[in-house]
Amino acid sequence: MTQDKEGLPLARFTVLDLTRVRSGPTAVRQLADWGANVIKIESPEHMDMESGMGGARHGPDFQNIHRNKRSMTLNLKDPRGHEIFMRLVESADVVVENFRPEVKRRLAVDYEALDARNPHIILASISGFGQSGPYANRPGFDQVAQGMGGLMSITGLPGQGPVRVGVPIADLAAGMYAAIGILVALLQRDETGKGQWLHTSLLQAQIAMLDFQAARWLIGNEVPSQAGNNHPTSTPTGVFKTADGFINVACSGELMWKRLCTVIKADTLIEIPAYSNEALRLQNREQLNDTLNSYLVKRNSSEWIEEMNHAGVPCGPIYTIDEVFSDPQVQNLDMAASVSHPQLGQLNLVRNPVSMPGVPSVAYTATPERGQHTEAVLIESGLTREEIAALRKDGVI
Repeated sequence: MTQDKEGLPLARFTVLDLTRVRSGPTAVRQLADWGANVIKIESPEHMDMESGMGGARHGPDFQNIHRNKRSMTLNLKDPRGHEIFMRLVESADVVVENFRPEVKRRLAVDYEALDARNPHIILASISGFGQSGPYANRPGFDQVAQGMGGLMSITGLPGQGPVRVGVPIADLAAGMYAAIGILVALLQRDETGKGQWLHTSLLQAQIAMLDFQAARWLIGNEVPSQAGNNHPTSTPTGVFKTADGFINVACSGELMWKRLCTVIKADTLIEIPAYSNEALRLQNREQLNDTLNSYLVKRNSSEWIEEMNHAGVPCGPIYTIDEVFSDPQVQNLDMAASVSHPQLGQLNLVRNPVSMPGVPSVAYTATPERGQHTEAVLIESGLTREEIAALRKDGVI
């Protein structure tokens, strides 16, 4: 093992990671961060035609998303490689994959095949569009899911046309939902003793992430549209100009509205009929925003942020990424985790956002090199060094 996982919540579980790019690795990262024995199974370098997917191995993205794992190489298309994988399955708890549905069946790593070797195994599958249906075997991509899942139609300025979100939210959400599903399946296995197959997709996750915007259609028969930086149903909530930049102000309900007017010394706005309740303020939002900007532009962002928060009006800066990590609150939250990489030196990764004071601190380890732990994992599974050497010679590992 590359780190001492004793006392970590998931240290007793072994996870076989067949995932690539982002959605699957995001799911596995949640388990690895809390101590699971994650074995990342990669194709031998001579047969990896997709080595560029997910970015360069020594690049920031790959290094951040594959931390806390061990890596072995294995040719699943070779019968000997497939049999080694099945031997690993026998003592594993979870397999995670994000192949297209037809691919895992072709590789014989589908749930029926795994269950036959280990009835306790949990298989977590992430696809682009689901495991069945007319689009099941289409290749999935985050931006495609953002578009099909409705998110791009409500993102951006009114009339601007569809806009993608600045992070791969469908990939990330699918990975997070899959991780939750894995933990639920492990809890159920404690009761039933039986594993199971759980699956989600980029499209399902993106639709779920629409949350109240989806409910506006499903319950209210209302098709939401682009609202730019304004909150779609609450105002004044949005981006406002100050003397030296922009700030976010989130003001919902009558009490908050009156507090805002008081802190910016605009109590006369409370008496204006067009702003007398939230429905009217929403109806007259553009006029109201222009009026508020005429007050807020008189002072600097830092002054307004201090005064509004003191008055109980949610308000905050709009940072660039470097400014995020310079903020004293972010530094207090310790959102950067340092690891030592044998080739790249000291790296800062994005720390898991969940704090759990009752368990030991998670000592992050750097993303492994391809096949760095192949021999160690195979020895653990009972192979001899002579057998390993023969597999390596034949290109199986």
